[in-house]
Amino acid sequence: MTRKVGVIGSGNVGSTLANNMLVAGTADTLVLIDTNELKLNSDATDFEDAAANLPTHTTVVRNDYEALADADVVVIAVGSIGVQNDDAKHDRFVELKVTSKAAKEVGTKLKEVGFHGVLVSISNPCDVIAALFQKYTGLPKTQVIGTGTLLDTSRMKKVVGQKFDVDPRSVSGYNLGEHGNSQFSAWSQVRVMGHPVTELAKDRDDVDLDQLAEDVRAGGYVVFHGKKHTNFGIAAAALRLVTAVLNDAHAELPVSNFREEYGIYVGYPAIIGRQGLVRQLQLDLTDEEKDKLAASAKYIKDRFDDVSAKLDNE
Repeated sequence: MTRKVGVIGSGNVGSTLANNMLVAGTADTLVLIDTNELKLNSDATDFEDAAANLPTHTTVVRNDYEALADADVVVIAVGSIGVQNDDAKHDRFVELKVTSKAAKEVGTKLKEVGFHGVLVSISNPCDVIAALFQKYTGLPKTQVIGTGTLLDTSRMKKVVGQKFDVDPRSVSGYNLGEHGNSQFSAWSQVRVMGHPVTELAKDRDDVDLDQLAEDVRAGGYVVFHGKKHTNFGIAAAALRLVTAVLNDAHAELPVSNFREEYGIYVGYPAIIGRQGLVRQLQLDLTDEEKDKLAASAKYIKDRFDDVSAKLDNE
């Protein structure tokens, strides 16, 4: 059985993810799709030039939607980074006008060719776009996943690890909610050096959890304002999620998945495997964290309902 992965969108993130998969030998066949044929063909040729120096073989297919019919995973990396500017402060909803229309168009095409694998959405605003792709592909909700707060969680682990001088992989816990301004660090779930971070913070005057949470929130802005896009962090998150699906890893990851209690996609840990979402978790959150999560989910749902209605009327 071969592993076939599609990447729709060859911008900064899509091309970085494609390169990561080629170097890691993640897929046997990589299908690249983009409306900018010049850029896509340049990337594909560059990847082919690298082939002789890579440890594994990957077949690269260009702009063929039919080739996605039997793909195991399709990654959505369409974007409109050009509409963003410093004044927007990297508000991910700035991209919605463009990415929502792409969700309807691309989702419909995937349905038409009979794609029935797992769809992983990177495009912003992540949670709304994941919900739109589920709507327009008609795939089961368990087979449509967004990267969600996987990157936000990685940023949290980075700042906590730096504060306590440990590797970020030695920090456990999650950021929850929207992949956007209403996401938050669920400190009740975070542990480092064998202890809850909330307990350690009580014993150290130099540990301010509110400041750490702000550092997490600001991390993406720092990257964006320096080079006008982010790509390495989110591409690493997407690679981890795609690999978990292909390997049937049953990995616990904070991804954007449909939560029945909120009626919308939201960043929350789930078990991920070959068929996408294997099962959901139920965290023991504080009342304050529950309120933050509910407010974040409502923010996502209100915007999904609004843009969904507009697309239906077009």
